[in-house]
Amino acid sequence: MERIDKIKSAAEALACVVDGQSVMVGGFGMRGTPNTLIDALVANGARELTIISNDLGSPGIGLGKLLRNKQVKRLIGTYYTWNEEVVNAFQKGEIDVELVPQGTLAESIRAAGYGIPAYYALASAGTELGEGKETREFDGRTYVMERAIHADIALIQAYKADRIGNLVYCKTARNFNPPMAMGARYTVALVDEIVEPGELDPECVVTPHVFVQAIVKESAL
Repeated sequence: MERIDKIKSAAEALACVVDGQSVMVGGFGMRGTPNTLIDALVANGARELTIISNDLGSPGIGLGKLLRNKQVKRLIGTYYTWNEEVVNAFQKGEIDVELVPQGTLAESIRAAGYGIPAYYALASAGTELGEGKETREFDGRTYVMERAIHADIALIQAYKADRIGNLVYCKTARNFNPPMAMGARYTVALVDEIVEPGELDPECVVTPHVFVQAIVKESAL
């Protein structure tokens, strides 16, 4: 039987990224953010990207590097105000921004991974974020129909993997990473440690290997 091995360098794992693709990137603030993979995406040079993330890092840090490098066309996410360069770029018309309530963002990405095309949520009802969207009443309350959010690529961070791609996460660094692994066609996981198949406790595996196409060990540039 052929041995399955998904371990690659960051450059190798991201060589398939091309202009115009959508890229999900895990993390919350700077926790659980796959910075080595972001650096490789900057080096890749792909442009006109749609970045789906909770935030866009800080100026020149993390995903902020992509913005400075003029690789971003559109953002879909929640919290951009701590990177003033996002605000400046939006006001100048250099990028488009779609704001999504944080819980809705997480659920829309999860829905993509579970094959759910749309669902109803309360969060944006009666606000500007819900304008123009289909609504429906349940038990006397108005809900907004939200579509699943898919991506071409997902860049995520985990704590440990086996070489076939089963993933274990570490505490709050887990955040958006597991649903993003499931919501994209091609998922790259940055990990601190790689072990042999069978060495991970199955009860601790959060993301099964079937959702992961490439594994990059931290410091493996």
